[in-house]
Amino acid sequence: MGKTAEAIAEGVSIASAAARLAVRNHILVETIAHDAPFEVSAFAPFAHDTLIALAEEQEAAAALAKKLRKKAWGKFTDPDGTHDYRDRDMRNLRKRHRQYVGVAKELRRIAEDPHAVRALVEQSRDAAWGDVEANLQRRLRVEGMRPDLDPDYDKLRAARMQSLRLVDLPRLAAHRRHLAEVEAEGEAATDAPADVPAEAPRAAGVDLSELES
Repeated sequence: MGKTAEAIAEGVSIASAAARLAVRNHILVETIAHDAPFEVSAFAPFAHDTLIALAEEQEAAAALAKKLRKKAWGKFTDPDGTHDYRDRDMRNLRKRHRQYVGVAKELRRIAEDPHAVRALVEQSRDAAWGDVEANLQRRLRVEGMRPDLDPDYDKLRAARMQSLRLVDLPRLAAHRRHLAEVEAEGEAATDAPADVPAEAPRAAGVDLSELES
């Protein structure tokens, strides 16, 4: 039972980490992409549902282990594959079933504890802010870096200059050619004589205006 308890605790720890990751991503999307204010009460339902979803996954795994255990009972032949269990695997499958059930039970308990859910949301918020802070610091270092303070400046300068010659300058030249063509077409349309009569409508080579009389 000691080893089972340790396995359950480890499973709960892994599932809690997955829940924090899901809640953290949800916080980033809502507060940054959708410009929503952060409030624990606003994210608590999502955290609760995430824990319940993880518990349901564990319960499904427990049901599968139980099904496999029943299928393996009384089989003593050699297995055909990794998941082709035999009677000698009954003990291991029973242990896995208990572990899955224990993890699911603990996750459901956490989901129904408002203080635990609040702690999960706050931990996820701290993780989300850590990501934002790291991105801001990295961007500030890049934008505020001077050549004499950048240890990789000389090493990367050749690559930057090659990119400038092969990509940026040809793109700029193509853009300027396009602007010149557009400007030339506009001048040609402006210089066209205004008194040129419109071409008479024709059908099968016959001038229809001659038939009006």
